[in-house]
Order: sequence, then C-alpha cells, then structure tokens
Amino acid sequence: MKDAGEKTTPIEASHKLSDAIRDVKNAFADRDDIVVDMRDAHRMRLDLLAAELAPVFAEVPTDMDNFDFAVSSGLQPRLWIDAVSHVAMGRDRRTYRFLRDTRIGRVVLAESSEMKVVADQVTRYVAERVVERQRMMEGGAEHAIPRLQRALVTEAEPPLRAARRGRAWSAVLSGLGLIAAGALVGLAVSLVLFWDRLAAMKISF
Repeated sequence: MKDAGEKTTPIEASHKLSDAIRDVKNAFADRDDIVVDMRDAHRMRLDLLAAELAPVFAEVPTDMDNFDFAVSSGLQPRLWIDAVSHVAMGRDRRTYRFLRDTRIGRVVLAESSEMKVVADQVTRYVAERVVERQRMMEGGAEHAIPRLQRALVTEAEPPLRAARRGRAWSAVLSGLGLIAAGALVGLAVSLVLFWDRLAAMKISF
C-alpha cells in the first residue's frame, strides 16, 4: 500500500484517450485521402489511355464480344482489354503496366511511363486477337468444304450392300460362264473321238 502522504501524478490532458482517438481518426483520414488521391490519379491516367485507344476499340468487329474496353473502379482501377489482359498503374502512379494472365502466371506485355508505348502494345495485342479469330474462322470453312465433298461422293456412290451384291452376281455369272465353256470343250472333244464311229455307223446303214 502507498503511504498516505505519497502524492500521485495526475495524467496530463494530452494523454487522455479521447485525444488519442482523435489523433488516430485524423491519421486514418489522412491515409484515406492519400488512397483516394492515388485511386483518382490512377483512374485519370487510365481514362486518358482509354481515350487514346478509343479509335482502335471502335474498329474492332462488332461480332467480337470477347473484348471489354472498360475502366473498372476500386482501390486499383484497371483498363480491361479482355478477360485475361488489362492495364494498371504502378506504385509511382506514372508507370503503365500492360498485364496478361496465363496458365503459368501473370506476364508483363508492356511497361512504360510513356502512354503511347503501352497504347501501341495494346493495339498490337487487339490486332493479334482479331487475326487469330479470322484465321480460325477461315480454317473452319476450309475444313468444312472437304467434308462436304466427301459427303457428296458418299451419297453418289451405291450402298455397300448393293456393291457386295453386285460382286456376288458377277462371281456367279463368271462361274456359269466357265461351266458352259467347259461343257462346249467337252462336247467338241467327244465329237472328235467318236467321229469315226459315227461315220462307220452311217456307212453300215
């Protein structure tokens, strides 16, 4: 126990909990302002990049719906090109990073503080996707023509059963022909062998 005569030092006003809570709130507010400023700065730069790429996006065939071309909101805004690629800003708020998600992880396709450099890379990426789709469609058409030709040839040919039946009749007729030829040969040989006898029989009569 403390002695009755011992004095306690009162807590200074600056050490009150209410003051500490106010200081923490101010710190959070300052940090939120920084986050908001960073997010707004990122989105502003991505909006500028989207405006730079607007003519490219407008030339994409209307039947290609796999592109997004939209700036998303959030703590880290992104300019989405398609489902697997997007442009985001670096931590310095000035570097554009063109990224693509692959099976082996995220790949950096372009990274530069110059907007035109990244815009050119995005344009080439979009062009490659368009050409790939066109080649795929043309390849499908080329493969479809031989299949159609084979189907027409198959329909023009007689059925397999009819072909087998025709071959069977040919074999039968060939056999009958051989039998007839053998019979004729045997008859001729018989006539030659018995010709003398037939002649003698005629003379006797």
